[in-house]
Amino acid sequence: MATPTGSRLHSSTLKRRLRYYVPSTAWIPNYSFSLFGGDFLAGATVASVLIPQSVSYATSLANLSPPAGLFSASIPGIIYAFLGTSRQLNVAPEASLSLMVGQVVREMQHNYPASGDPEGHSTAVAIAVSTVITFQVGLFTFLLGFLRLGFIDVVLSRALLRGFITAIALVISIEQLIPMFGLTALEHRLHPSTSVDKLLFLVKHMFTNYNERTTMISFTALLALVSIRWGKSYFRKYWFIYRMPEVLIVVIAFTFLSGEFGWDKEGVDILGSVQIVTGMSFIRFPLGRSNAKFVRATTATSIVVSIVGYLDSVVSAKQNSARFGYSISPNRELVALGAANLASSLVPGTLPAFGSITRSRINADVGGRTQMASLVCSALVLFATFFLLPLLYYLPKCVLAAIICLVIFSLLAETPHDVVYFWRLRAWADLGLMLLTFAGSFFWSLETGIIASLICSLMLVVHRASKTQMTILGRIPGTDRWQPLNENPEAQETIEGVLIVSIRENTLDFANTAQLKERLRRLELYGVDRMHPSEDPQRSPASSLVFHMLDVAECDAQATQIFYELLVEYKNRGVGLYLTNLRSKPMKVFEKAGIVDFLGAEAFYTDIAYAIASIEGSSFVS
Repeated sequence: MATPTGSRLHSSTLKRRLRYYVPSTAWIPNYSFSLFGGDFLAGATVASVLIPQSVSYATSLANLSPPAGLFSASIPGIIYAFLGTSRQLNVAPEASLSLMVGQVVREMQHNYPASGDPEGHSTAVAIAVSTVITFQVGLFTFLLGFLRLGFIDVVLSRALLRGFITAIALVISIEQLIPMFGLTALEHRLHPSTSVDKLLFLVKHMFTNYNERTTMISFTALLALVSIRWGKSYFRKYWFIYRMPEVLIVVIAFTFLSGEFGWDKEGVDILGSVQIVTGMSFIRFPLGRSNAKFVRATTATSIVVSIVGYLDSVVSAKQNSARFGYSISPNRELVALGAANLASSLVPGTLPAFGSITRSRINADVGGRTQMASLVCSALVLFATFFLLPLLYYLPKCVLAAIICLVIFSLLAETPHDVVYFWRLRAWADLGLMLLTFAGSFFWSLETGIIASLICSLMLVVHRASKTQMTILGRIPGTDRWQPLNENPEAQETIEGVLIVSIRENTLDFANTAQLKERLRRLELYGVDRMHPSEDPQRSPASSLVFHMLDVAECDAQATQIFYELLVEYKNRGVGLYLTNLRSKPMKVFEKAGIVDFLGAEAFYTDIAYAIASIEGSSFVS
């Protein structure tokens, strides 16, 4: 029978685990209403930006209805607020991810043409595809966190992400310039498929077939957005001016002007009437019979969206955690983001949602200190979904395209800096990876670009990891200290034919020992100088070889086997073998592998000096 003390300890452990895995159980009971003012203001400010943005992403990028964007901007935020470890992260659709969904949507609509009702069939396909992608994104992201794979953010380089984001920005700009010039109907007739085709289509028709009224409205709206954003920078000390949502202001203004002057009668596409489905059909299982057929065709895109979305989210979360002095868990972030998207996929037609660097920064700057700000934001977005959408009946769609073009400026802002930085540091591998990602994403497809770059990035990581870090040690004259020859000019090799090699790896594994034999041969014949293998050897083969193993803390089975085979080869050549400063853990592995029996106990020394003395035939080191 459990004792009262044991029951209390068990209960305490459960509470700690619950607070760890469900962070909201820690902050909600201790929430101070002194924080509510800042959280409410932050949530309202982000909502004022997010409402028109999410409508823009859904209609202009993903080829979905406005409610799809609004539900995607509210439901995931609520789930993340209870499970996420970041206090400022705002989770909602992103431009780049929405574009990737939109490309698949358009492809599937083309592959599944309607027989009777083209518009209805097209809408049904769009809803099914986006639902399946959101579900798979949620599932993949959740599994990455469950399997504790949150470290993947350290594998993907900044160069890869910068190339991908730059390509995304250019693809989005081409996509949005088409409706801004009023060429949407012509595009549907000619159906340019790739980004290059759309660019050529735009160049050919933008000055000959454009709609004058639509073009004027689009660029006036874009100019207004840029001007307001630029003007606000002069009023930083007046927060109520500096935090004025230029996107919401432009949407309201142009909706009013469109209704007053009847722009829809002049050929300007407007948002029109939006129907919101409620009742039992509002929530459905994502992989129903009509949706399941799209699973295989959308899996690759879902994986890419999961990885790219997580990387953006974790960068934003880390920025805010460093700023406000708390820690985040990448694995729990993956679980929270996965759960948020899984819940969102229960509503047909939603988009994948992840953290945004820009919105999260606004959230923190205005006063958001807990996820209560996200709950406020989601509540306001839901209110707008059910009660304010009819007021946007006359909103010109080209204004939504202009709003997205404003986002492009922030996407491209850091590209010149990174290019100059890589060029200045002669980081040709990083620059090449960036260009490869950009070219693959722009000229082929976003999935092709990111997958090809992921493969190249992983190959670079494996290539660098496969090079065993080791160097030649030399003696400092007048001392019993040995230092690397390539780091200390005073170090000298004192005995002809004796090569002292320091293995500078914390862990010897199958990856970094695969090329051990080749790298050791180069050290033996060419020393520490970088020489081409075609050059004549600069040194004579070693007669004695000393391995300094102080840095090696662990050695796995395959690395031990490779090392054993290397020792056998040198022994057969008649080379004397010695190991110094071997730690206890690798020593136990070497004993089990038979290396100790093979070399004999006399080959192991606690210091290089004793090994050298043994080689010299003396037991005393002066």
